[in-house]
Amino acid sequence: MRLRVRQFAHVLERSGLALAGAACGLFVGAHVGSSVPALTTQGFLLLMMVSGAFGFYLGIDTPQIPFHPHEEGTPAERKIDAAEFLSAVGTFLATLTAFFAVGIIILREDPHIVWTSLIMAGWVIGVVMQIVAGTIARLRR
Repeated sequence: MRLRVRQFAHVLERSGLALAGAACGLFVGAHVGSSVPALTTQGFLLLMMVSGAFGFYLGIDTPQIPFHPHEEGTPAERKIDAAEFLSAVGTFLATLTAFFAVGIIILREDPHIVWTSLIMAGWVIGVVMQIVAGTIARLRR
């Protein structure tokens, strides 16, 4: 019984992360779509939402490399955990760009197309980093 409750809680948590990613993707898509007429489509918004959901589902809550404090100073300990690093940077970048997109929408600003392009690039790079991090972490299990 206890195991099923833990599994349910984990699935619920991951589903919540996926929903947060989809919401972030929706905000970035709404801002970019309102600035670039060619991207004002339902398909573009759906793509942004799905990529956000997929990235946040895979890239957040990645299993870490086991830590062995008794082996401090060994070459293995000095290595950077690529999955953990990519997950952290990708999550920060994706949520930062979503934050800026929401701010622009709420404040009804009309930024230069360069800023919109940077928001789109930051979103794509962040989500790709999350997906790669989640893939790396799950392949090494």
